[in-house]
Order: sequence, then C-alpha cells, then structure tokens
Amino acid sequence: MSTLKIAVVIGSTRPGRNGKTVADWVMAQAAGRAGVEYELLDLLDYPLPHLDEPVSAKAGPDLYSKDHTRAWAGKIAEYDAYVFVTPEYNHSTSGVLKNAIDYLYQEWNNKAAGFVSYGGVGGARAIEHLRGVLSELQVAHVQQQLSFSLFTDFENFTAFTPAEIHAAFAQVLFDQLESWAGAMRSMRQAAAVSAA
Repeated sequence: MSTLKIAVVIGSTRPGRNGKTVADWVMAQAAGRAGVEYELLDLLDYPLPHLDEPVSAKAGPDLYSKDHTRAWAGKIAEYDAYVFVTPEYNHSTSGVLKNAIDYLYQEWNNKAAGFVSYGGVGGARAIEHLRGVLSELQVAHVQQQLSFSLFTDFENFTAFTPAEIHAAFAQVLFDQLESWAGAMRSMRQAAAVSAA
C-alpha cells in the first residue's frame, strides 16, 4: 500500500497565534513514522472569505464557482487524514477553521481525523464541537486527543512548553489515526472500483 498522507491543519490565522508553535511540535512528534507523510497545512496559505459559494458543497465539486474554493478542494483532496490543531474560542473552535471545513463536502468524506487543542481548559470544548461537525462530513475521528492548557503548557500564555507526557499521547493519536486512515482509504478505493 502506498504511503498515507496526513495534513496537520493550523486552525487559527490570528496575529500572535499559538497554533503554529503547537502544530510544529505535532510535526516534530510525527517525524520518522513509517509508511506515512505528515504535512503542515496553514490556513493562512488558503485565505477563504466567509463561505461565498451559492450552492451547497453537498451538490458536488463540479458546481464550485470560485477559484479559492477549487484551490482549497484540490489541497484537501490530497490527504487521507487530518490532525486539526485548534484553539478554543467561546467554548468552540475558531471561526476560520469552521469556515474552511464548511466550504467542502466530498473531499472530506471517508477520511480520518485527530485533534489537538489548546486553551484555558485545554481546548476540549473546541474538539467536542469539531467531532459533531466532522461526523456530518463522514469523517471518522479517533478517540485519542491532545489538549494543552494555556496555564500549564505555556509560559506567559505564549511560549509552548508542553508536559513530557503529551509526547506519549501523541504517538497513541498517530497510531489510531494512521490505522483509521488506512482503513478509510481502502473503503474509498473499493467504492471507486464499484462505481467504475
């Protein structure tokens, strides 16, 4: 089976964001894993206005009318799975991440996802909201998650200094995610053969 491709999505574009540092740490923990390629995917590189497609993404990619939608769709379609790195804003994920997710449908279907969050209470509520959103998009999300507290895993709320135990939990997340990503890819391939 070919190498799995997994995106580590930075779910914040806010000036001074902590997300880039957290995502870089995730990438470092994933380095050297066999049979898989992790790639950093920064929403800053895909500036999307508030959802401006006149037709629901469920209607299919042939009806995408905007260049930014087609570029985003092409990128997301490359991956077998995603690690969403999200802040918690007002008991939920960031608006920019939710907007980016809402742009697409089929590109997310039958893929896998894991979650890494940060916030005052570790960002756990952001993950809970993302689980519901991704279930609607037919994304299989894994049980293991990483939650970083701004009070204990950051110095002065900005310098990322995660507790050592998080590294072991990251490996569990990767194990689960890669397993599901492979299973979901097999399912997509079988569906494509049936449709041919």
